[in-house]
This record gives sequence, C-alpha cells and structure tokens, in this order.
Amino acid sequence: MPPLPFGFEVESADGKARAGRLRLRGIEIETPVFMPVGTLATVKGLTAQQLRETGARMLLCNAYHLSQRPGDAVVAKLGGLHAFMGWDGAILTDSGGYQVFSLATLRQVSDGGVSFRSHFDGSEIFLTPEAAIRIQEGLGSDVAMVLDECAPYPCPRGDAEAALRRTHMWAERCLAARSREGQALFCIAQGAFEPDLRRRSGEYLSGLPFDGFAVGGLSVGEPAPLRNRMLESVVPFLPENRPRYLMGLGKPADILAAVRRGIDMFDCVLPTRNGRNGWAFTRQGVLRMRNAAHRESDAPMERDCGCYACRTASRAYIRHLLSAEEMLGGVLLSLHNTAFYQRLMRAMRETILNGCLGDFERDWPCAKAGAEG
Repeated sequence: MPPLPFGFEVESADGKARAGRLRLRGIEIETPVFMPVGTLATVKGLTAQQLRETGARMLLCNAYHLSQRPGDAVVAKLGGLHAFMGWDGAILTDSGGYQVFSLATLRQVSDGGVSFRSHFDGSEIFLTPEAAIRIQEGLGSDVAMVLDECAPYPCPRGDAEAALRRTHMWAERCLAARSREGQALFCIAQGAFEPDLRRRSGEYLSGLPFDGFAVGGLSVGEPAPLRNRMLESVVPFLPENRPRYLMGLGKPADILAAVRRGIDMFDCVLPTRNGRNGWAFTRQGVLRMRNAAHRESDAPMERDCGCYACRTASRAYIRHLLSAEEMLGGVLLSLHNTAFYQRLMRAMRETILNGCLGDFERDWPCAKAGAEG
C-alpha cells in the first residue's frame, strides 16, 4: 500500500518538549523542525541542492505573494510548487493571513475577507478563506494554512476579540472549502495577548478536524516573557497527537523556550536575512563578519559545522566578500546559517530523546535566554 499522505507521532517527551515524526507525501520529517523561508519559491541565494545539503527537508512558501507573481495558475500549470522550484522535500504554504497584518495600510478587513491593494502593481484583490484554500491547492503544497487575522501588539481587548471571532469563522470556512486529497490543513490559534482568549482559541479549534495546529499572532514585537505566557495559555489545549507550529519565530533562545513549551515546528527569515547582512550564527553566539577582527583570520566561521562555507571559506575571505559587496558573501553566510539552524534543531531533538533538554544551553550557549541573535 502507498504511504499515508499525512501522519504525526510523538516518539519521546522531555517535560513538555516533544521529539516527533511528521509524514507528508511519504517524506519523514523529524521534529522539532525549522523550515527555511522561500517566500517566492526560493530561499534567497540558495539552490534546492544546497538546501538539501544543509539537511532541510521542509520549506515555507507564501501563497499570497505567489498568487501575485507568477500567479498560482501559472505554478499549477507547470506542475505545482515542487516541480516549479525543483524541490523534492515538503512545502508548507502560508495563506496570506500575515499580509492582513503586515500590509495594514493596503487592506480592509471584513467578515467576508480582506480587500487588498496589491503591493506589486496596486490592483485590487479580495482574499477570502475560500480563495486562500483554492490558491494553495493550485500551488500543490503539502501543508496549507487557513486564512486568519493576526492582531497587532499591543492590541485593545475589543479588537482582539473581533479578530479571534473572525479567525474562528474563517477556519470553519477553510475546512468547508478544502478539496485536494493529500494536502494537510493547519488551523491557527489567535487571541492576541489575552490568556483567556488564547485558551478559548485552543479549545475551540481543537474540536475541529484539522491536521495540525499553529499558534499565530506572536513574534510581532512583544517581549519574550509575554510570548511565553501566551504559549503556556494555549498549548495545553491543543491536541497532543497533532503537530504544533509557532509561526515566524527565529532566535535560538526563543525557539528553545517554545520547544520547552511543546512546540514542534518553526519558520523564520532570520538565517538568510541576517546572513545577507553579515551575521553568522554559531553554537557560541553571533559573529558579525564585517568586523575588522576577521580581516586576517584563516579560521572557518565555525570549526565543527561542516557546511560548504565552513569547509571552503575563511573568515577573512567572507569579510572581504562583504566589504567588496560581492553577492557570494551573503550566499555563503545564508548557506552556513541555514545549516546551523538544521544542526540546532537536530541537537534539540537528540537531547529530548535522551531526556536532557534541561542542559541544552551548556553545549549551545547561543540558546541562553537573552543571548544575542
């Protein structure tokens, strides 16, 4: 028999932290997992082969942006996202819900959906929950996300309640609209920074037949202790036998804090964005590769890394590339950082399996609370 298109199991736990296994289209993905962000069907500067070599097996792409260019119909005609971008791993597509938040000056929200002025050409768009599902089914991702409304930080109580009501209504409409076999559908718990609303969202959505459960509306400028309290308010009410995904979180210390609270999946642009700006993530912390201290260093960015950049390029060479504004500098840093995040998640998983996540910061100082990066 062919493998089931979707499955998830928790293999081990250390406190609330979980080591699991996610199956999508026969691809097995070990959790906790970090997904590099390929907004426009590309992780900036990296080829599909390079991504595979970092250990990445699952990427995030953005359905809203891809529906604008090249257009979801074009991608569908060319065989879907996997064929379009030459990627044989798994793909999760965001619905466009974050653009409801980030493009606030270009949109209007109603119960029916979101009216946009396209950031690309200024044309008018009306994104409904049904359209968000149709677009993602055309793109052919392995995991589709519901359309939701992400409240800002800070947020008045009344606005948070209205956004939560709309998010729940849209989640039901997304469920009703789904038609593609083999594509998982994840919902998104909201509730801004109100603990009782977070709990209400978790309880309500857990009663619906979603394949996975995301937590949205965090990592929007709030302090880390507040974010952690919101996770503690919602995660206990999400199903234990489904993956839990915290959207948009990227600092190692923040990821570790979320893993300890029961989160399994993460995504963020931080590895490649900060790489293009000259930052190298290492086990000890962040290296700023433009600093003069690296001008004559023949050392790799990280001796125990093993990525192509660390095997072949010295700190001096990478600093030279950045100083000369050669694009290869940002590419090598993005490659290293993407590989670093895969190593970070593998190490967290191993310590959960061994029951020693409490000691993680001893070997990975970059993940200490308050650590830079």
